[in-house]
Amino acid sequence: MDFSIIIPTFERRAHVAGCLESLAALDFDRSRWEAIFVDDGSAAPAEEEVRTAAKELPVRLLLNAHRGPAAARNAGAAQARGRYLVFTDDDCRPDPAWLTAFAERFAAEGECAIGGKSVNAVSANVYSEASQVLLDYLYARFNAVPGKAQLLISNNFALPAAVFHAIGGFDTGFPKAAAEDRDLCARLGESGCPLFYEPRAVVLHHHALSLRRFCRQHFNYGGGAWRFHQSRAERAQQQLAVEPLDFYWSLLRYPLRDGRRRAGALTVLLVLSQVANATGFFVERAKATTNSRALP
Repeated sequence: MDFSIIIPTFERRAHVAGCLESLAALDFDRSRWEAIFVDDGSAAPAEEEVRTAAKELPVRLLLNAHRGPAAARNAGAAQARGRYLVFTDDDCRPDPAWLTAFAERFAAEGECAIGGKSVNAVSANVYSEASQVLLDYLYARFNAVPGKAQLLISNNFALPAAVFHAIGGFDTGFPKAAAEDRDLCARLGESGCPLFYEPRAVVLHHHALSLRRFCRQHFNYGGGAWRFHQSRAERAQQQLAVEPLDFYWSLLRYPLRDGRRRAGALTVLLVLSQVANATGFFVERAKATTNSRALP
């Protein structure tokens, strides 16, 4: 078997149903892939939806204790049979040519990690669009050099199963969907594994946000960023280093330079995202400092 698709889910049965529909439309031989939905402790797992789909598709559901998406992905990977692991989320809808794009890139590059393109599917939602603009900026900044990509997000990511297990999978010290993928990419790069961005491997991301959810999302990203930078500094035995001021200046100019609709509103939301991010970063740092002082 070529691919095992790992999909964590938590309390989102409707999203699971939509994801299953997109998997049914994949133009890849069904004998060459499987999909494992990993329920992260939902009160009502999507058992009926997966059971019904399994009559025609190579899909199954794994029930896991509630420990966050990193642990859920690791649990799915432990049960996977494919040579390659492909990660996406329950609110993502892979393009029919998704697996084909990954297969062709693996054939061309050999043993490597590949991240695909995530596209905001709710473009009328300005908060979701602002998060998409931020992702586009990060990909343009960090993934410009082929084979040396630094950020490939976990909702559209593939790598050899043997490589994933060799580096220990996702770090479950990241309890939320925040920077655990960035950490995985850093450890892959440190191990010598090439990382590529493949824009032909597309998923549509159906993640509608409100102002409150937008702020919470970026607050969580800030907390994850603290854990990421701290973990990386410890591995390298160096001082913690964060992004330079140019990173933020270029980010705020990005919607205007890119000629996007609602550029003004998007710029304001990017400022807000970075305020929330910085708040989450310093809150997490304060927690870590308090915990270290409490140790005997």
